[in-house]
Amino acid sequence: MGTVMRFPGVRADMTAHATEVSKILRTLANRNRLLIVTTLLEGEHSVAALEELLGIRQPTLSQQLTVLREAGVVSTRRQAKQVFYRLSHDKVARLVGTVCQIFCREGAKK
Repeated sequence: MGTVMRFPGVRADMTAHATEVSKILRTLANRNRLLIVTTLLEGEHSVAALEELLGIRQPTLSQQLTVLREAGVVSTRRQAKQVFYRLSHDKVARLVGTVCQIFCREGAKK
């Protein structure tokens, strides 16, 4: 069995932020939304670029981007007819970056 990590004082901090954290985790608990956010770790992308990079068809992509935008995970910028998406908060980037490190980089070593 693995080592148990201890984080003194975390329970009180998590109690104060549990609602916010659970909302973010629920939002990210979808394959397409997680892939979108992971791609946005690289920086801002247009809807067309996300569609091409991820292979997610436009109706599904738009639906998932709406969920992410309504949850405050992503922000938009319009340039002419194109809409660009980026992550709204550094904490989401850090959270998803950590998930990528655990499952993509370390997982590849096993």
